Amino acid sequence: MEGGLVSREVISFAILEGRYPTTMRITDLSRDDASGITQAANLLHESFRSRSSAWPDIGSAQNEVILSLGSPKISRVALDESGRVVGWVGAQPQYDGLVWEIHPLVVAPQSRRRGIGRALVRDVEALVGARGGLTLWLGSDDELGETSLANVDLYAGLPARLSGFRSGGEHPAPFYERLGFHLVGVLPDANGRGKPDIFFAKWIG
Repeated sequence: MEGGLVSREVISFAILEGRYPTTMRITDLSRDDASGITQAANLLHESFRSRSSAWPDIGSAQNEVILSLGSPKISRVALDESGRVVGWVGAQPQYDGLVWEIHPLVVAPQSRRRGIGRALVRDVEALVGARGGLTLWLGSDDELGETSLANVDLYAGLPARLSGFRSGGEHPAPFYERLGFHLVGVLPDANGRGKPDIFFAKWIG
């Protein structure tokens, strides 16, 4: 323990022990890990190319990964038993470190529903909490009309629309809600007409 903060290795061990695949390990993604950066970028591009226009090619995905590596940001990867990247999460501080944004979170398709995404989020929560963060939030786009906030006039009766929020398809809203995140807002037309960015947050202080 240094400076009153628990080490990242201790945090990861506590998160993984007895709850997630014993062959999985979560660790920092570093600037000198060229293979890890490439794998994370490929994972980001392949996972989102059919769902979002955010990372249309490998170059844009690799830039996103590299941007996540600057201090004081958090960039963590989940590795399988062979050392292959099967998940990646980034987080960045806002509001003088009291608030942190998850951006992005991705798990390899063949490794989903094994607790890896949950483990990555819990890992970030522990790290952010150790740094004095109070709120963790994220934006989850709906570009495919998978929620009740897509393709509607969000400027009319917004409180009712938020309270009646529903999701379907492969939108990750249920995943985040199971982890204790709450719907806290929406940005209309963030990705084009009728394609909002939906905000979820939770208290971790």
